[in-house]
Amino acid sequence: MHFDIFTLFPAMFQGPFTESILKRAQERDLLSIALHNIRDATTDKHHVVDDYPYGGGAGMVMKPDPIFSAIEAVHQGGPIIYLTPQGKLFNQQMAREFAQEPRLTLLCGHYEGIDERVCQHLVTHEVSIGDYVLTGGELAAMILVDAVSRLTPGVLTEGSADDESHSHNLLEYPQYTRPPEFRGWRIPDILLSGHHENIARWRRKESIRRTRDRRPDLYARLDLSSKADRKLLKELADEERALKSEDAEDA
Repeated sequence: MHFDIFTLFPAMFQGPFTESILKRAQERDLLSIALHNIRDATTDKHHVVDDYPYGGGAGMVMKPDPIFSAIEAVHQGGPIIYLTPQGKLFNQQMAREFAQEPRLTLLCGHYEGIDERVCQHLVTHEVSIGDYVLTGGELAAMILVDAVSRLTPGVLTEGSADDESHSHNLLEYPQYTRPPEFRGWRIPDILLSGHHENIARWRRKESIRRTRDRRPDLYARLDLSSKADRKLLKELADEERALKSEDAEDA
């Protein structure tokens, strides 16, 4: 997997890309990242990359010519992704699709954005990491690189990403580690049972519970029509009724 990242501030990427999993992936040649300063593609002595918007308005707009020149000089195929709050919302499914590509090109905007002709005639995907506005696309690009890279074979330990949150429209079940009791709080006894089938069933039920409670939008899209899942749903409903009954008695 190779990333070409076009930015006005390449130094912003040094910390996130030189630590932990992404660092090790690059050292093992599973991942390569090239940072390109858009200013290097300018032709004027002041390296101007922005100008006032036609029609007036606050702020500046990134000019099309340096962006086209910078990207066309190195692009060797694959999606060209513009990080923008106006883009399609980034999710795990999109990360999986991008992870199938051998090369990704990321464009980080700044100021009031980029000239629309870049979006119309150069960019292939416009992507947003959430319904909020950042000072630039660099942080969004870091998030996309991290999410996509960890799905590249070999970057993570095999199987590590199989049951994570959003892998199957489910949030991940609760995780525990040693000690089994901490400040009087014990982990669920089933996790100490050694019964792998029962543990898997418990994890499935807790994933369903957590998704239902925290992300009803994801829960609405789940297919829980199997006999096993219907039984889990009944158990969850019974537990909820019992809890409400206890609360009523305490009141």
